[in-house]
Amino acid sequence: MPFSFKLFDVDHSARRGRLETDHGGIDTPVFMPVGTLGTVKSLSSGDLREIGADIILANTYHLHLRPGEDIVAGGGGIQQFMSWHKPVLTDSGGYQVFSLADLNRVSDEGVEFQSHIDGSKHLFTPERVVDIQLDIGSDIMMVLDQCVEYPCDRERACDALERTTLWARRSKEHFSHKTERNAYQQVLFGIVQGSVFHDLRKRSVEELTALDFPGYAIGGLSVGEPKDELLDVTELVAETLPADKPRYLMGVGFPEDIVEGVARGVDMFDCVMPTRNARNGTVFTSRGKVVLKNTVNKTDFGPIDPECGCDVCKNYSRSYLRHLFMAGELLGPRLATYHNLYFYLHLLAEIRQSIRKGSFLLWRKEFYNKRDNQ
Repeated sequence: MPFSFKLFDVDHSARRGRLETDHGGIDTPVFMPVGTLGTVKSLSSGDLREIGADIILANTYHLHLRPGEDIVAGGGGIQQFMSWHKPVLTDSGGYQVFSLADLNRVSDEGVEFQSHIDGSKHLFTPERVVDIQLDIGSDIMMVLDQCVEYPCDRERACDALERTTLWARRSKEHFSHKTERNAYQQVLFGIVQGSVFHDLRKRSVEELTALDFPGYAIGGLSVGEPKDELLDVTELVAETLPADKPRYLMGVGFPEDIVEGVARGVDMFDCVMPTRNARNGTVFTSRGKVVLKNTVNKTDFGPIDPECGCDVCKNYSRSYLRHLFMAGELLGPRLATYHNLYFYLHLLAEIRQSIRKGSFLLWRKEFYNKRDNQ
């Protein structure tokens, strides 16, 4: 099925819709579990299907370095390679290169960087990043962008914005000649930059929408800025992006961040938060975060979250999970990861239902009331 986005309901600024790809449909707003290296850590593709995931995110930078896009392509593309026959989105790797600031050099040509694995040198140009993602075989690909740190001065933010637009234009031009690369449709999204400067964000939106991408991401946030600035920029960008295109807030975040992103008109989310926290023994519940290693859980034989319907909450107690973490057993992080992703995915399902009913604001109020009264 050709890529498309259909909007069904709008409740204030919250939106419910559906993305269609050749590998299946995706109900929005959606959370995408992060499978950086073609794996969501500790979970199988069967686990992901079981908990209701419709799309996952993989990373161009990491897959390029290991095992290499040629290996992924030789394995039939990312879906066949990891036995995940649903949609995949690949980040361009721009954020990963940004996070390795001491190992990279940025110019209009692209980003030259050293591998964090073996120190080997690589060059990511906008065109090269498109080709890598075509080889990986993702359904939704991201343009190479330049993310800047927070705080940064206006001049640096403006330079990064201009380079991001230049790279987006080159990416789209290169991609336009590669559309028959695979037997299924792949699409390319643009990424809005501009740090926390509102006029620069508006300028970025204008320049990118003139290129007419099928979807747009809000990048360059969750890099240390205060929460109110993150939300202000998200709202500003979302309300100026085309209403008929999907909006993707990159790398954000906690359940509360997702709720507030939806309230401001965002359709797509990803973050390592649920999986990374799970590996450290922190789980998310309808009442807030729970640190499983805390002594209070030693004799708590109830589930992580009585309101959760996942297999972990049905079959295991907080006491047992604490025991697994204290004993260093691998099952602990696996069960915690399963629960956290189930919680996130079903949180988004509740949100979609509330938008369909026109009761998102009431649902949002009840969401916070549960946390306040824990």
